[in-house]
Amino acid sequence: MENCLGFDWDDANTHKNWERHRVAPEEAEDVFFHEPLVVRSDLRHSKREKRYYALGQTAAGRRLFVVFTVRRKLIRVISARDMNRNESDTYERYEKETS
Repeated sequence: MENCLGFDWDDANTHKNWERHRVAPEEAEDVFFHEPLVVRSDLRHSKREKRYYALGQTAAGRRLFVVFTVRRKLIRVISARDMNRNESDTYERYEKETS
């Protein structure tokens, strides 16, 4: 991800993330600029292309789960939603380990 130069959005995903989860593109992007950021491979959903998920926090403190792929040095967000309890617990453990 160090080589990524920006973000690429699909209109359908932007609409879906807003309608289902009330996450704006700017919020989803924001998690990539704050620490800690937990990024893992999403092996189960990487059939056609490699996918990842990120657990992160926005500047406003909203904790998000973001599914994305990387295409031509751009992060393409597929889905973004609030973290569930398990994801939030994982994020908190990671936060404690890295501080």
